[in-house]
Amino acid sequence: MAPTTFKNEDVTLKAKFKVPFGTVSITEEARKLINEALDRKWVTRGKYVQEFEERFAKIFGVKQAVAVSSGTDADALACAVLYDYGAQRGDEVIVPALTFVATGNAVLQAGFKPVFVDVRRETLNIDPEKIEKAITKKTRAIMPVHLMGKPAEMDRIMAIAKKDKLFVIEDAAEAHGAEYKGKKIGAFGEMAAFSLYAAHIITTIEGGIVITDNSQMAEALRSLRNHGIVGKFEFRRIGFSAKMHELEAAIGLGNIKIFSKILEKRRRNLLYLINKFKRFDKYFLTIKEESHEKIGPHAFSIIVREGAKFTKDEFVQFIESNGIDSRNLFYSIPTQCPSYKFLGYKLGDFPEAEYCSNNGTHIGIHQDIEMEQLDYIVETVDKFLRSQGIKI
Repeated sequence: MAPTTFKNEDVTLKAKFKVPFGTVSITEEARKLINEALDRKWVTRGKYVQEFEERFAKIFGVKQAVAVSSGTDADALACAVLYDYGAQRGDEVIVPALTFVATGNAVLQAGFKPVFVDVRRETLNIDPEKIEKAITKKTRAIMPVHLMGKPAEMDRIMAIAKKDKLFVIEDAAEAHGAEYKGKKIGAFGEMAAFSLYAAHIITTIEGGIVITDNSQMAEALRSLRNHGIVGKFEFRRIGFSAKMHELEAAIGLGNIKIFSKILEKRRRNLLYLINKFKRFDKYFLTIKEESHEKIGPHAFSIIVREGAKFTKDEFVQFIESNGIDSRNLFYSIPTQCPSYKFLGYKLGDFPEAEYCSNNGTHIGIHQDIEMEQLDYIVETVDKFLRSQGIKI
């Protein structure tokens, strides 16, 4: 029998696209730490994980950080902490309708019911005006998502939470380095969950981390990531198997050292495209940065405006055929993800989220994208519009 061969899809995609969607930075220091861990034959959670947690917490100005195996687990464990504060299974957590499906999945995995709220098309984030209508006697927390690294309106969200005595868990999966009114995203709620997936600014390839200033919550998180264990072999909580290992932490430590450089490069790319896309404003709605905020860029969102003579699918087909990789602008989880039909929502319940999904895409602005590629993106968009009989 011939040996099985595996196609390296990442390499194939990188070669296919002139502007690939994502990248990953693996430093020489990370390689060195990986080899040291292998030489020690200690690759499960150890000193590198602890060092990574300490340095991550320092970057975001909080006291505690607990590393886990994915961003989804980070959300789920943060929700599960609420059982220590009187929450019951089946209680509710408010989340935005437009987000990566992991947000809703994590709430369900923790034993809660996600209650969805529509977003604002211009920000992609949860609409504070609609949150209070979704609050019931069973609501325990609000989980705002900082989509594309653009901060949600945290002052209003925190005011609602305070008034209704709710916890706030920030889903900051895509918002590494973002700031809102002079304060770092991740430092507003009782907890904040970050993804450390390969596409993000700080990465461990796969992984996640929860930050908090509350030492009791941090203790609960450490218990929850290891089956709810306390001490050597006592299980006080319904926990998860969600530990980070040393090899992932080694890559994360390497990324932390170049965090500011990656953030600076991504912000340069983001602000450049925001400025260049002003000329296309009649046809596309794109992510913007307001004076009171600092986006921690994940990607560049592009939404086809109402009344355009072309569709999102036509636009995406054109840019991808010209070598620009893209992804759909997520989905309205409760109405466009079949796995959520059991919650009873119907199409039309979340018009803004549904519009963003039906008419939106996003492209990469990561640290390996250079100025000539950004100019190529702008030229390709101009070329597309000309193909539609539109001259800018």
